[in-house]
Amino acid sequence: MTQATKRAARPAIVLTAEDHLLLSRAVEGAGERLADLAAELGRELDRARILPQGRHSAEHVRIGSGVTFRNEVSGKESTITLVRPEEADVDAGRISVMTPVGVALIGMAAGKSIDWVTRTAERRRLTVMAVRDPADLALAG
Repeated sequence: MTQATKRAARPAIVLTAEDHLLLSRAVEGAGERLADLAAELGRELDRARILPQGRHSAEHVRIGSGVTFRNEVSGKESTITLVRPEEADVDAGRISVMTPVGVALIGMAAGKSIDWVTRTAERRRLTVMAVRDPADLALAG
């Protein structure tokens, strides 16, 4: 496998049944303004392993998870909470799953990397450094 092939390969992702349903509805309801993003999210949903109703994996990013990731171009690390679009607040570090980086992060596990395209059409690669379960975030308060 060449380096280019390795970089192009998309890592396995895992989604809860609840997140899959919510995101499937978001894809169906996306307007023309979000058509490209919805198509990318749809491709991610199609390749995801879906956990049974009521089950989740603390190791994988889901809606409500805290995520630390590194931009592999700049080396900068960011810590965010991945949220539903109506809960987004960039200043508070609450990033919508319906953004390019949100689509890249959903379902990822720590240690995995993925290529994604920004809203300005720049190609980036990020690596998930840590995932914090939503229940752990609630306890930390």
